[in-house]
Amino acid sequence: MATLLTDLSPADMQHRLDDALSVYVDAMRYPRGTERQRAAMWLEHTRRDGWTGVAAFDVPAEAGVDGGAPSSAPMLGVAYGYRGAPDQWWQQQVATGLRHVGTPADRIDQLMTGYFELTELHIHPRAQGQGLGEALTRRLLDGRPESHVLLSTPEILGEGNRAWRLYRRLGFHDVMRSYFFPGDPRPFAVLGRALPLESRCDRADLAR
Repeated sequence: MATLLTDLSPADMQHRLDDALSVYVDAMRYPRGTERQRAAMWLEHTRRDGWTGVAAFDVPAEAGVDGGAPSSAPMLGVAYGYRGAPDQWWQQQVATGLRHVGTPADRIDQLMTGYFELTELHIHPRAQGQGLGEALTRRLLDGRPESHVLLSTPEILGEGNRAWRLYRRLGFHDVMRSYFFPGDPRPFAVLGRALPLESRCDRADLAR
C-alpha cells in the first residue's frame, strides 16, 4: 500500500464528508455522534471564499503517490481552510481576545486582514507519526495568495503533543495564548506565520 495526497474540491468534501469526520472524531478522541453535530458546519465552510482542502488516502502501491483517490480508499488525514473575513465567528472571537489582552488596534487590523485560516488538520491515529500532518499542511498552504496563516489549537502542557511540535517545526509563533472560545472549557492558543511557508522572515511579522 501507498499514501496518496490529493486536493479536495467542495464536491469531493461533500462526497467524502463521512470519512473526513470519522478521521476528525478518531484523531480528537471525541465521542461517536460528534460527526452529526459538525457535518453542517463543515459543509458550510466549503462555500466560504478561498476554501481549499487536501486529504491523504491509503491506496494500492500501483496507484502512485498523486492524483485522484478511488472512492473506496480509506482516508488517513484531512485538512482544510479558507480566507478569513470579518463576518466569520472565529475572526470575531480572535479579535475580541486580542483587544482584551491590550493588543493595539492597528496590530489587530494587520492580523485580521489578508490571512488564511487553517481551520482543520487531522490525522487518523493509526497514521500519526509518519509525517502526514506536515505533508498535508505544506500542500494546503502551497501557493496561497494571503500574506499569512492563522490557526487555533488547544493548549497542551509543555506544548507536548504532535500538533504543537508540527506547528513549531513549520515556524508558527504565538499570536495569543490561553484564550477560551465560548462553549469550550479548554484554553486555546492562536498561532500564525507569514506566507509562503518557505519564508523564514515571519518572527517579526507575527510573533510581536
